[in-house]
Amino acid sequence: MNKLKCYTIAGAVFVLIAGTVSHFVYEWSGNQPAVGLFFPVNESVWEHMKLLFFPMLFYALAVNKRLRSDYPCAVSALSAGLLTGTFMIPALFYIYSGILGRNTLPLDIAVFAVSIIAAFAAVYRLSLSCRARKRERLLKYLVLLLTLCFWLFTYFPPQLGLFATP
Repeated sequence: MNKLKCYTIAGAVFVLIAGTVSHFVYEWSGNQPAVGLFFPVNESVWEHMKLLFFPMLFYALAVNKRLRSDYPCAVSALSAGLLTGTFMIPALFYIYSGILGRNTLPLDIAVFAVSIIAAFAAVYRLSLSCRARKRERLLKYLVLLLTLCFWLFTYFPPQLGLFATP
C-alpha cells in the first residue's frame, strides 16, 4: 500500500475515533469555556461540525510535513478535504431530516462517518491530481476563517437554525 493511501486510511480512522470522543469532552471538562472552543458545547448542527473539523485539522497539521515531499499538493488537498467533510455534515443532516421530518441518532452517526469518508476521499484524489493546488492560498484562508467562526460562534451564535439544538 502506498504512503498516501496509508495516511488517508489512518486519518479517517483517527478522525472517526477522535471525533466520537470529542462529543463528550466539553461535558467531561466541567464545561470549561476554553475547551468549548474545540469541542461541541451543545447539540446544534454547527457544534457537531467541530467533531470532524478539529480532529482533521490537527491530523492535517501533523502529517503535512510527512506528505508534502512525495505529494506536493497535499496541503491544498487536506484543506479542501477538511472543508468538504465539515460542510457535508449540515448538508446531509438537513437533507435526511428534511425528508424524514426528524433526526435520529443512527443517521446522525452515519452522516458523520460518510462525511469523514468523503473528506479523506477528496484528500486522496486531490493529492494525486493537484486540482486544488492553484487555490491553495484561498483554501488555507477559508480553513482559518472557519476556525475563527467556530471560536466566535461557540459563545456568540447567530439566531439561525444551524446554531439551534434540533
